[in-house]
Amino acid sequence: MKRLLLFLVILITYSCKENPEKFIPHLNGYWEIEKVILASGDVHDYKYNPLVDYFKLTDSLKGFRKKLKPLPDGTFEDSKDTEEFNMKIEQDSLNIYYKTKFSNWKETILLASENQLKIINANKNIYVYKPYKPININ
Repeated sequence: MKRLLLFLVILITYSCKENPEKFIPHLNGYWEIEKVILASGDVHDYKYNPLVDYFKLTDSLKGFRKKLKPLPDGTFEDSKDTEEFNMKIEQDSLNIYYKTKFSNWKETILLASENQLKIINANKNIYVYKPYKPININ
């Protein structure tokens, strides 16, 4: 049943494709993982995230992604690790090609809007992000 559900989610996602160029302006910013839909169909919900993903397009279709730790004062602790990437539109998909000193990999953006970001990796795991909103403890 889980495999059927995953298959249907992927089928619907790919059959209702939007123009991937529309996704590009929405990638920049701070994103918090909301859930991961594993290739097996299992869903892992995240109630709390100690880290936030920061995406920054620097010029044309090049940029970087960093993991940041939000601090109570509204600033971030930087992990010092930066994943540089190039984006390419290929066969109606927006693909991100990452390159670090340790590895290279590809992910595909399924959706990017002001309210949600969905990325699928080579293992067919779908990462669903929401915009990061700082916690106000006052």
